Amino acid sequence: MARTIAKDYEAKREAILKTAAVFFAEQGFDRASMGKLAQACGVSKALIYHYYPSKDALLFDIIDTHLTELVDMVETAAAEPGSASVRLRALIRAILIAYRDSDAEHKVQLDALSSLPEENQIHLRALQRRLVTCMSDSVRAIEPERFADRPELVGPVTMSIFGMLNWFFLWYRPGGPVDRDAYADIVADMVIGGLPAVCAAEAAKS
Repeated sequence: MARTIAKDYEAKREAILKTAAVFFAEQGFDRASMGKLAQACGVSKALIYHYYPSKDALLFDIIDTHLTELVDMVETAAAEPGSASVRLRALIRAILIAYRDSDAEHKVQLDALSSLPEENQIHLRALQRRLVTCMSDSVRAIEPERFADRPELVGPVTMSIFGMLNWFFLWYRPGGPVDRDAYADIVADMVIGGLPAVCAAEAAKS
């Protein structure tokens, strides 16, 4: 007879994922042991292995769950109606909101993705490319004519935006003078206001 799945199976799995993300972010994936993780989760090591056959499998699920949820939010925001600037603002805000309460998962993604087997990395990097595609399409729509002349600028501008968003967790403190919505507007204003100058400056050099 096949073993039935406990009613709280998903709840336990999600609790392990959340605790493991924080544990790996603080300890470093390579240094973190499954025994210490089990203690942090308040469960036995055997139970951890009941859900995940290896530390790599656990890491993959942390990053895959995080990126999949992020892609869903970002692609939904990118499909919203409105002007190009409205969509870009919505996209930037969606990313920062998605990062909320996911700082550990985000740090683990940045620090440990390359520790996974190549086949896992291929899947996760495909998700990352979907995020980059959404952002680059939104950036291009702000100045379509200028970017038609200088398409090589789309990539650097796109990655500069991710640079501002991806490292937000390092300096942000709840209750500070700038919250997530305010910072989303700062980033959007810098991009929308600065693109004409960037395109014009590069055109003048050519």
